[in-house]
Amino acid sequence: MAQKLTLCVLFGGQSSEHEISRISATSVIKNLNKEKYDIVTIGITKDGKWLLYQGPVDKIATGEWENGHVVRAVISPDAKMNGIIKLSEDEATSAKIDVVFPVLHGLHGEDGTIQGLLELAQIPYVGPGVLASSVAMDKAYAKLIFKYAQIPQADWEVVFKTELDNMEQVVNRIESKFSYPCFIKPSNAGSSVGITKAHNRAELEEGLKLAAQHDRKILVEEFINGREIECSVLGNEDPKASVLGEIVPGREFYDYDAKYNDDTSRLIIPAQLPEDTTNKIRAYAVRAFKALDCTGLSRVDFFVHKETGEVYINEINTIPGFTSISMYPKLWEASGLSYSELLDKLIELAIQKKKE
Repeated sequence: MAQKLTLCVLFGGQSSEHEISRISATSVIKNLNKEKYDIVTIGITKDGKWLLYQGPVDKIATGEWENGHVVRAVISPDAKMNGIIKLSEDEATSAKIDVVFPVLHGLHGEDGTIQGLLELAQIPYVGPGVLASSVAMDKAYAKLIFKYAQIPQADWEVVFKTELDNMEQVVNRIESKFSYPCFIKPSNAGSSVGITKAHNRAELEEGLKLAAQHDRKILVEEFINGREIECSVLGNEDPKASVLGEIVPGREFYDYDAKYNDDTSRLIIPAQLPEDTTNKIRAYAVRAFKALDCTGLSRVDFFVHKETGEVYINEINTIPGFTSISMYPKLWEASGLSYSELLDKLIELAIQKKKE
């Protein structure tokens, strides 16, 4: 039997998606092949403390892990160490790791920061690199790349938090460009955190204020009356697209609560679309993945206009959810790749990328 790989799963983090990261990590750990991997789990608390956790996996999802068997531990940026440093009261010890699986959604995990640390440490890691991660995390910059790649998308306007001191001027500018309803989003956030749909001026002002609580840069987007379609992409230089899935929100749109707290939202796999529309979306997903120089994995989200059938890209997620109900693993399962096999493939791609 081949020697086991020492795999470090990173979870938690300081973003607004901390809780979802814990649930995703629990699913990942449970589905990893224990005959192939020695699993090391490091959690990052909301206030940024790194802790090596050695206890029941289920306590990660509930948050109880922080009060369990933990010791301070960090990934060393030292390229000659290739591992972690464990810090006890009277000594520091090191341990090598072969590959890292960052299950860190949102800021300080999905945005290139952790990826930069792992590049310095010269440790292979699952998912896209520094550039792809940071650009994909910033929706406004991703839109510029999609435009260059000639992928259709909703029109948009960028507003900076400092501009909200003159709210009337900002609102007038937006109203001259868009009709209601329109969407307001933090440019750097995930899992639909801080997103609102404005039907009038009062809701627009409130939406701008809410988005500004999450980011200094705010994205206002044209409303597309569309079905919400998602595609999972897997690979490095030759990425493949999964079958498509459709989200039917239990609320007006697929916000954070609709994703995680409302069981009336439905996932339809495979999405019931004309063959040419399906092929177009899968091709656009791969094009977007390549345009941002992604590697490993990403989930690419689209709208299909309910009346015209036109396709519009919405966004790309470089560390998509891995919970038991998350679309990324479900789409690959429907494409013939089990959750456990998918994890094996992602780890293989991480190691392959490091060797190239």
